[in-house]
Amino acid sequence: MDYISIIIQGIIQGLTEFLPVSSSGHLSVAQHFMNVGEESLITSIFLHLGTLVAVFIAFFPTIWGMIKEFFLTFKDIFTGKFSWKNMNANRRMMFMVIISTALLVPVYFFKDFFTGFEGDNDIIFEGAAFLFTALLLFMSDKCIKGNKTGDKMKIGDAVTIGAMQCVALFPGVSRSGSTTAAGLFCGLTKETAVTFSFILGIPAILGGSVLEIGDAVNSGAILNWSELLIGAAVAAIVGLLAITLVKWLLKNDRFKIFGIYTLLLGLACIGIGAYELATGSHFIIIL
Repeated sequence: MDYISIIIQGIIQGLTEFLPVSSSGHLSVAQHFMNVGEESLITSIFLHLGTLVAVFIAFFPTIWGMIKEFFLTFKDIFTGKFSWKNMNANRRMMFMVIISTALLVPVYFFKDFFTGFEGDNDIIFEGAAFLFTALLLFMSDKCIKGNKTGDKMKIGDAVTIGAMQCVALFPGVSRSGSTTAAGLFCGLTKETAVTFSFILGIPAILGGSVLEIGDAVNSGAILNWSELLIGAAVAAIVGLLAITLVKWLLKNDRFKIFGIYTLLLGLACIGIGAYELATGSHFIIIL
């Protein structure tokens, strides 16, 4: 791996983590063609942490409000002032994020089943997952627009969105796209759906990265810290731009653009993957 490779991967991660097209799927496909080997896991971890920084910057007021409400909740519980029905938007969203994230806990024991598709030297599965993402995006574009804001979210909404986040562990299924679509299916406003989706990614990305660091270190791969930090920085900068773009596209009902993109990408991956299996050859992009 070199600086050109890590910068390209950082751009891909920064764009695709927030655009509803699947960052894991794009990274898996990119690493497949760039023949990235043992270092792919630790590289993916650093790139994901870079996009995590972008989320904190873009949604800091809401995130800070949720953090304060987390501690104020304990105060209200001990003073007898806690009320589930009368929670403000930040406190309710904080609880909904916890509920949605909790669904990932049992899935952790099957994480190898999900991550195994990323390094299997085959992109046919990623292609099928891209097609699933395209279906979700087309459906969300056609669903009735809701008016439910954060202070009106219900447990059922959190469970639905959390379940979709579990499905998004498969490379090729967009986490932001699937959770945003689930939010729209539940009747959330566009702004609330996007905000909840991106903030929900914080514990998922952070927790997943921490759990994978041990495996990455034990893999014996030689780490180039300067390359990894550059990749993370590129992912953070590009991620901020992507968040702004997603907000604008969703506001203007242009999510179907990504549906068309993932549809074409899925068909291309399946076609190339089938060709590689049939011929025994492997496409490699030399940088």
